[in-house]
Amino acid sequence: MLKNLDSIGCSDLRVDHSKKCSMAHMKILYFVTEDWYFWSHRLALAQEAKRRGYEVLVATRIDQYGDRIRDQGFRVVPLNIQRRSTNFWSELSAVLEITNIYRREKPDIVHHVAMKPVLYGSIAARIARVRHVVNALAGLGYVFTSRQMKARCLRPIIRIFFRFLLNHRGSRLILQNKDDCALFINASLVSEDRICLIRGSGVDVNIFSPSSEQGGIPVVVLVSRMLWDKGVREFVAAAELLKKRQMNARFVLVGDRDSHNPSSVPEKMLQDWSRVGIVEWWGKKENISEMFSQVTIACLPSYREGLPKVLLEAAACGLPIVTTDVPGCREIVRHEDNGLLVPVRSTIELADALECLIKDPGLRRRMGSRGREIVVKEFAVEKVVAETMALYEELLQQ
Repeated sequence: MLKNLDSIGCSDLRVDHSKKCSMAHMKILYFVTEDWYFWSHRLALAQEAKRRGYEVLVATRIDQYGDRIRDQGFRVVPLNIQRRSTNFWSELSAVLEITNIYRREKPDIVHHVAMKPVLYGSIAARIARVRHVVNALAGLGYVFTSRQMKARCLRPIIRIFFRFLLNHRGSRLILQNKDDCALFINASLVSEDRICLIRGSGVDVNIFSPSSEQGGIPVVVLVSRMLWDKGVREFVAAAELLKKRQMNARFVLVGDRDSHNPSSVPEKMLQDWSRVGIVEWWGKKENISEMFSQVTIACLPSYREGLPKVLLEAAACGLPIVTTDVPGCREIVRHEDNGLLVPVRSTIELADALECLIKDPGLRRRMGSRGREIVVKEFAVEKVVAETMALYEELLQQ
């Protein structure tokens, strides 16, 4: 059943551009729960849609990026949705809110990003009779990675919703790695012809570019939201073990907490780790490319990913990577080529891999150079944007 995954759903995207429909007066609405996520992961795509003549709307919860999004020429539709909420009436209100927006705006295409927008947006699109729906899952998130009882109870319910909502004739599901494609097809969640493999959000290889390795003590960094399922616990434990081995290196956490995610690491714990000197917590950094210029090794011991943008950015900056041998991460890192893969939820293996790179500057340089080559060839943002725009055009021609 699972054959030629590289072209799942994408053979249809080889559009005859001589017959391309005009994008003038077409309206596309992006539904993303958080404005910062749209800004970091979908901005280039929306810019290209606008350049091609789409009217672009962004429905999202406004925090710090609302004005920046408006300054791009996009119309912002503020939402009250909360990612962490599970209150029935609040969630029903969120579905009704987005349904009313779809009825009022009458978009030609809606593009839902992440779990809640995919589920709630697909319900709203059915009710409001939106003809063309693009659902994008950037990994399977808390519900599918957590061992907590709440996540385990939600899992079968969400699978039922997937089967019911994501097989509509006018919808397509974007997945970011081959493992997720196999999971959805083999579990009969979504028909193979509704799935398109588009590998991540891409990276601007001009902004993220290599710099000379800094001298002095090697710096190992984990960049992500401060969530347990990003492997924060394992990273800290590995750092503690390497300090006991007298490894001369600095271990840094970069990223903010995510209070809307049940897997969020308590702030007091982050502060305690910094205070006793196990790791440094730098908090959120706006300029990640500049931050990477201070880094020697990138690390992400995540439990599962779609296709982590931060690893693309690290590789584009010529950094060697240590990450877990799980879906998403292994799409970017090829073991002993541009980095090292370790078992998930490991500590000793993670520490051993980091120690190997800390001790060997030549290996770091070779892996970093190879990582840059891979990203430029396979993951440049222009490639991802072109594939997604082709998907829009294919849907509109139906």
